Parts: sequence; structure tokens; C-alpha cells
Amino acid sequence: MITALPAEFWTVPYEGSRFPGAAAVAARPGLAAGANCQLYAYEVLRHFGLTPPDLRSSELWSDTEATVRVPVAQPLDLVLFNSTASAYGAHVGVQVGDDAILHLCAEVGQPAVWGAADFAACERYGVRLGAKRVLPSRPD
Repeated sequence: MITALPAEFWTVPYEGSRFPGAAAVAARPGLAAGANCQLYAYEVLRHFGLTPPDLRSSELWSDTEATVRVPVAQPLDLVLFNSTASAYGAHVGVQVGDDAILHLCAEVGQPAVWGAADFAACERYGVRLGAKRVLPSRPD
């Protein structure tokens, strides 16, 4: 699956000010100017034909209209991590394999694929909140 991502998805710089709903993103959509974890994860899902809502972490975690919580993440599910059990400010990645989550974080500075042990070893991401699956779009 990750081999199907175009090269430009692998060179996106981390830019914390570029999050869903930010004025900078409205003025310059896409990933070329960088992204935070949410914006990056949502653009990956869009590349694969899904339509995730442009929500911040805590809004995503509580959403029940466009996403659903799932007990076991499958490819293209969103996975949330934080230093506590709170969804506020949680880190978002995309499940891409059995123990593989594609994400963009400040620590690495560009997209990376980590396993569960990598997240557990990082204090900021040591708590796995769970996974959300984007529901199919409803016709208007």
C-alpha cells in the first residue's frame, strides 16, 4: 500500500501551523508547504479515495458521523496516540500494515513508518488511544 504513494508524500516537511482548518492551509492547500500529522494523514486517505473530515484530534475521536471507532486497526484506519488518555492534541497516523503506521511528526521532520514499539518508546506517543475508520461518503 505505501508503495502506491507518490514520491511527494515522502518528502512533506513537518509544519505544525498547517493543520485542518488553518488559514495557511486554506490559502495554500495541499502538502507542498508542509503539514501537521492530521493534515498529512487526511491527505494520504484522500489519495486512496476516502473523504475524512477536517477535524482536529479530539473532534476526530468524538466524531460519530464520518468515522467510527474500531477495536483493531486495518489499513487506512486512523490511529491516535498521546502522552495521556486524552484525545486533545493527540497524534494521528495511518495504519498501513500489521505493525506499520505512516505518520508525520516533528521529531522526525518528514513522513515515517513506525511500529507499536516505536510509539511506545516515545513519551509523547506512549498511549495508544485507539483507531478510527472513515466511513464511506454518503451521496448528497
